[in-house]
Amino acid sequence: MRRWNGWGDESITVEPKPAAAAFLRERLGEGGRPRDVTLDEAAAGAPASRLAEHPLIAVDPRVRIRHARGQSLPDWIALRGGSIGAIPDGVACPKSQEEVRALIDHAAACGARLIPYGGGTSVVGHLTPTSGEAPILTVDMSGIAALERLDQRSQLATFGAGIAGPALEAALRPFGLTLGHFPQSFELSTLGGWIATRSSGQLSLRYGRIEDTFAGGTVEAPRGTFEIPVFPASAAGPDLRELVLGSEGRLGVITRAVVRVSRAPAAQRFAAFFLPEWAAAEGAVRELAQARAGLAMMRLSNPVETATQLALAVSPRLLRLLDGALRLRGLGAERCLLVVGAAGSGRQVMGLLGEVGALLRRAGGARAPGAFARAWEHGRFRNAYLRNSLWERGYAIDTVETALPWAGVRAGMQRIEAAATAALAAAGERGLVFSHLSHVYPTGSSVYSTFVFRIAADPAATLERWRRLKAAVSAAIVASGGTISHQHGVGRDHRAELVGEKGPLGIAAIDAALKVFDPDTMMNPGTLIG
Repeated sequence: MRRWNGWGDESITVEPKPAAAAFLRERLGEGGRPRDVTLDEAAAGAPASRLAEHPLIAVDPRVRIRHARGQSLPDWIALRGGSIGAIPDGVACPKSQEEVRALIDHAAACGARLIPYGGGTSVVGHLTPTSGEAPILTVDMSGIAALERLDQRSQLATFGAGIAGPALEAALRPFGLTLGHFPQSFELSTLGGWIATRSSGQLSLRYGRIEDTFAGGTVEAPRGTFEIPVFPASAAGPDLRELVLGSEGRLGVITRAVVRVSRAPAAQRFAAFFLPEWAAAEGAVRELAQARAGLAMMRLSNPVETATQLALAVSPRLLRLLDGALRLRGLGAERCLLVVGAAGSGRQVMGLLGEVGALLRRAGGARAPGAFARAWEHGRFRNAYLRNSLWERGYAIDTVETALPWAGVRAGMQRIEAAATAALAAAGERGLVFSHLSHVYPTGSSVYSTFVFRIAADPAATLERWRRLKAAVSAAIVASGGTISHQHGVGRDHRAELVGEKGPLGIAAIDAALKVFDPDTMMNPGTLIG
């Protein structure tokens, strides 16, 4: 069963290495936290539902609370501290497009607002109900989650939008196919959620972002049914798929999606390298991206993230041995860890990794022991579970991500990290702040920054620390000329910065398009734009 106030399945626990606790105490101080409320306690304080009885709608407080929030740090603080605020008045789990249509019509008739719910993994406030007089209906799409049609000749697959990543890949595997979309939330998030938030997967260098694979589908909107036909390409005016991509539940409910799939590669392999310092590492990654080398993935950690990864994953004895060996190669405290992935035939994979290794050696790099790449591959979806275990030890984790042209990547990363450190210092706290490049392009890269800090005794104080941190790093992103979101979407948390990125006329255009499909603003109000 899914955790109601944390990440993932209740049966899965990922603990840090024993040395990690000492590492965090040294960097941040002793962790402490208030007692978490139980689900029963939270349900006891839930307000009564304002929705009339309906055969498709559940009003049990426990079900409503489980669908009340996503996975942002404010969501965790609210759920664990018991100050949840507004929750849905009801939750529906339709099994067909017709039932989705019936629910939208029912919500319109009773003046309710409707929130589409996929995997519940949003980290920017997509799922938080808005307080007000109108009741809130959350529509859980997990009941519409099948492979409906597969055109193998055209490599087009039609899925119910509520299908989660593992089930989607399992449906394609017998046919030797893959979508190749693997965000860190892959095990929990859904196809509809990926489309609604313009998601990017870990192997996007090979398979593209979700906008590269989304070919068409169906959206049930308050105004009616919106069908997007599928073409290999079209010059017939604006591409209406773009209205759905990144619409974040404001347009309607994505019920069906047609995606472009690929032949599953015969071989896939990851390799890790250490590079001497950031400038050399960034230059090598940029060279590989601009050469369009054919890699499936490049993930470059800066020195602080590299040191943190090693401290959390390697025993002190092995870390000392590794440190000595790397220093003999000229790789000291400023070293950076690069993980690359290749896919294709066995010969292609080995040849490509050989070429990459030669380029990285010319940049002063050295290949890491194979265990590093295997550990990253094994933990790439499970490391998010560390949020649970670190919270239990009194530490909170939050992230931001942006994308910048290559000319601004280093300065932007430094500005974001400095802003986070200063914001936490102003609250009397030390922070563990580090970054990596998770998705690279010929013209630039994403910058993904992580912040670890202590939880306060009072949940309200923890929330205030987060607000100061979020405001500071968001301002740093804007000042650096970066997008306010590379892969997480806008939600409520980034809404204020969107105006600066799109401009007043752009916001007006988005608003006008949304009102065509949802004239009464019943779909997920407060998300994306106010």
